[in-house]
This record gives sequence, structure tokens and C-alpha cells, in this order.
Amino acid sequence: MKFSKFLSAFTLLSLVFYSTFAQKPIPELWGQRVHDEALVLKQATIDQLEKGLEQYEDSTSNQIAILIIQSLDGQFIEEYSLKVAEKWKLGVKAKDNGVLLLIAIDDHKMRIEVGHGLEGVLTDALCNRIIRNEMAPEFRRGDYDAGILAAIHSIVQAIGGEYSSTDKEGNDFDNMSTGGKIALAAGLFVFLGIFAGIGLFSKGYMTWVLYAFMMPFYAVFMGFMFGWWIFLGYVILYPLLRFWVVKSGRKLMEWQSGGGGSGSGWSSSGSSGSSFSGGGGSFGGGGSSGGW
Repeated sequence: MKFSKFLSAFTLLSLVFYSTFAQKPIPELWGQRVHDEALVLKQATIDQLEKGLEQYEDSTSNQIAILIIQSLDGQFIEEYSLKVAEKWKLGVKAKDNGVLLLIAIDDHKMRIEVGHGLEGVLTDALCNRIIRNEMAPEFRRGDYDAGILAAIHSIVQAIGGEYSSTDKEGNDFDNMSTGGKIALAAGLFVFLGIFAGIGLFSKGYMTWVLYAFMMPFYAVFMGFMFGWWIFLGYVILYPLLRFWVVKSGRKLMEWQSGGGGSGSGWSSSGSSGSSFSGGGGSFGGGGSSGGW
């Protein structure tokens, strides 16, 4: 019994020690925008990036940094990237306009971490396309210089609203397998069916508001096999089913508008040469990850 208690205590202490000391260390910023710890970039490329990113910061205040590591040592790239961004504090504090480009060579993974202030222009979808269209093809050819230069150029374009969001390799739906399309259609059908059911059992005009609101979503099925039948079935059957529900005398749901802190509904809130160092910007996990 004593031995088992000792073993349990030892295991617990080992886990605490591992979680505390075995985490991959985060390098210091050391006044540099480009950290090539894996030594995969040419010096000319590093110099070009340092100069270009410095000029970009001077003209916009946006801070972009690059970290290339050999391996994540078992950590998730999203977790490690966020820790690096938080330690380096990229971006101006009042604007949170920092961006981190992280590449792990042995893991064949990369991530664009975006500060709060740039998430509206450098969206997750754009980051994903930059990774797939600009970085991954060059990385697969072993040309890290070209891939990173293209990525930084595209990030700057995206922030300025000039990067094309068109996927060069086809959109996500076109690239999806037949099984994936069927699964997507089934999930959408069930999701819309729930809302259709709510509409059928709603009192008053709300039933027709939901009926009209969901019509374009059912039209999406026209891209699938038998899609026209699904769309027309919804258009025709919904009014018939509604008539049956009313005639059957079933209890209907009454919608109430929220007020005075009560009720429910949609709501929104808003808020209103040099040595390089982070300006105190913050990150919340915005961006995208990918591989090659």
C-alpha cells in the first residue's frame, strides 16, 4: 500500500515536472524580425525580409515577425505559436496589429498567428489560402526562401485589402470528395430541417419569416444530385404541412421580443533601423495552420 502511494505521488510529481520544465523554450526577440533557428534561409533572404518588414512597420505600425524552428518537439503548433506571439507582444498595444509566421521544418507544419486588430482583414480563410497557395507549393519543392517571401508579400497584400481570395487550386467544395459532399449535404439537410420544424410550429407571421429565410439555403441543394427535388419539395410541402399543423390544433410557439434585460435573441457587441521590439499587442488565436 505504501509503495502504491509512493508510486502515485512520484507519477504526479513527474507529470508536474514535465509540464513545467519540458515545454519547448521560446526564443527571445533580440531585436530581430526574422528568426531562422533551422538555418534554411539564405542570408540575402533574411536581410531582404528584415529591411522590408522594418519599412512596412515604419509606414503602417503593423509588426510582422518570422520564426523558423526545426521541430515542435511534440507540441501543437497552435499552442506554441500563441505562446511565442504573447511573449514577443507583436503589434502596437492600442491596435493589436501584430502577425507571427511560424514554420516547423521537421513537422512540415506552418501557422500564421494574427493579432486581434488585424483579424478583420487578415481573416482565417485568407491565412489558410496563403498557406496553401503561396507557401506549401514552394515548401514541397524545398524552396523555403521563395515560400516565405511569397507568404509575407501576400500577408501584406491581405492586410491592405489587395490579396485575391480566389483559391488557385479550386475552392474547398470542388476539392471535396464525393463522400464529403454527401456528408455535408446530409448535415445541412438535418440542420435546416430543425429550423423548418421550428417554423412549422411557430405562431403568427414568424412561420412565414422562417419559411422565406430558409429558402435560399434549400436552394444550395440544387448543386447536389436530386437537388431540384429537395428545393421544390421544401417550397411546396412547407405550406401544406403548416396547414395540417394549424388544422390539427397543435400548440404553437409564440415569439417574444426581448426587452429590459429579459427574453432572448441575437445580440452584438463592439469595441470601439532600429531595434525591433514588441509593442504590447495581444493575440487571441486568430489565424490558420497548415502543412506541406
